[in-house]
Amino acid sequence: MILRAGLFLALTALPLHAETIVAGLSQNIVSITSDFTGSEILVYGAVKRDRPSPGDAPLEVVITVQGPSTPVVVRKKERRFGIWMNTESARISSAPSFYAIASSAPLTEAMSETENLRHEVTIPRAIRAVGIAASVTDAPRFLDALMRLRTAEERYSLQEDTVDLIEETLFRTDIRLPANLTAGNYRVRFFITREGQIIDAHEQVIYVEKAGLERWLYNLAHQQPLIYGLLALFLAVAAGWGASAAFSLLRR
Repeated sequence: MILRAGLFLALTALPLHAETIVAGLSQNIVSITSDFTGSEILVYGAVKRDRPSPGDAPLEVVITVQGPSTPVVVRKKERRFGIWMNTESARISSAPSFYAIASSAPLTEAMSETENLRHEVTIPRAIRAVGIAASVTDAPRFLDALMRLRTAEERYSLQEDTVDLIEETLFRTDIRLPANLTAGNYRVRFFITREGQIIDAHEQVIYVEKAGLERWLYNLAHQQPLIYGLLALFLAVAAGWGASAAFSLLRR
């Protein structure tokens, strides 16, 4: 009798309508070459159910694409004595080099603040500014400046209502990757929610890597910095000598 009661409680604790994500990408490898002008990734998927949709609250989809994170120093410039100069700076411990959010509804409706805090979904949550408040007097303004600059560079974007969701089952959207990408692994996260609560999450990776001459120079600079420096110096001297020789010929 106790065993039956325990089994009944275990079954009632399971979700009545289990919904999971099945997702994919149009490509998971992006090569940066000399003529690279950016890329567009088709992100698509479906919601798999073991029972019909409950229908008591609309299903929403949130997708994020996050590039490698690095420390960033944000500087404030002011006009002093007729020239612009750096007057204050703040070091942000970790900020994504690229971050895009796409959702099927306004983000505040699709996901609660508790879930946002837990999974670090929005751009401010994805930026880790540990210790910045102690180092500067106006920390939020430096964070806003970073987000504003990277938004202008198309490296940060919030695209609400851009995920096409068909009958709460099929979804798709396009994520634009700009030309100024940082090489590394780009984390793609999928969330499905109801009433702001996350039902299921899924994750994939886009590999962004340099190719051709760019890859050779990148590896040389990081693996053989002395040779890279000597090569850069030789090219600078050769370019200067070539320009001087061309100018002498023109004067004749």
